[in-house]
Amino acid sequence: MTVSDHLNELYGLPAFDFPEAGSEDSLPDPASVAWRIAVEAYESEEQWDEAFARFTEAVDPTRVRALIVGAWSDVYDSGPDDVIETLVAARDRLPALRAVFLGDVTVDECEISWMHQTQVAPLLEAFPELTEFGVRGGQGLEFSPVRHERLRSLTIETGGLDAEVVRSVGASDLPALEHLDLWLGVSWYGGTTEVADLAPFLSGERFPRLRHLALRNSEIQDRIANALAGAPVVAGLEVLDLSMGTLGDEGAEALLSGQPLTHLKKLDLHHHFLSEAMRERLTTTLGAAGVEVDISEAETADGDSDGVEGRYTAVSE
Repeated sequence: MTVSDHLNELYGLPAFDFPEAGSEDSLPDPASVAWRIAVEAYESEEQWDEAFARFTEAVDPTRVRALIVGAWSDVYDSGPDDVIETLVAARDRLPALRAVFLGDVTVDECEISWMHQTQVAPLLEAFPELTEFGVRGGQGLEFSPVRHERLRSLTIETGGLDAEVVRSVGASDLPALEHLDLWLGVSWYGGTTEVADLAPFLSGERFPRLRHLALRNSEIQDRIANALAGAPVVAGLEVLDLSMGTLGDEGAEALLSGQPLTHLKKLDLHHHFLSEAMRERLTTTLGAAGVEVDISEAETADGDSDGVEGRYTAVSE
């Protein structure tokens, strides 16, 4: 399973596709939308930097608040190094930019685990006023530890996330971070993250302002749930998201038997392998306390196995 839809918003703004050459008439106000700039993923006649040049001629870049980087040419074979270089070079022309998503690529363009990525830290270093940053694709993804005073939301979507990236995020100095969303994925597509690598996010000390924690799309979802059952970070959260992974009754039991979760606004467990009895316990115990519990998308393990071996994540290839 993989990603089938493009982003429909970023930074609270609706996504708008910057049109092909010759169709730049009647564009919306530059500050009113999140601009998606993309070219054909396969052997495009126009390169991404050329599309961006057209964009900055057609739109006042000083008023642009959100950018969605869609496909670049040959996304299945090369990373967005030229895209990042282009954006970094244009940083003085984008003073109002507050949100960037790098790699809004769907399965029709390239599978999430086949698309190439690169070192993305230069974007954060070039735009110190960013409050939201997201990236999709784990192959070749690098994230050097950074210090960023303003970043409030960080999202990394993969079918398999290398532990080195997770450790680098954990070693970053992000004092304003409130929303962290990591798609950890599966080992078959490069997911090497273990529970120990998540320690900086679980301690509650490294990112004291964290209110929304998503450690999801993981084949070790039960182990993550076990770790969270006693993790200090949980007490300060409003949303805990363990969705899209292989969560079963073992992980849910750990959550219910651990520290109180009744302060949460939402517990998101959608796409799971919970029994009907466990689903009822969750809704009875937490729902009665006013917690929104998402236990939609109940899955059935493949084959004859009732164990983790037959479970699957929502997004892998």
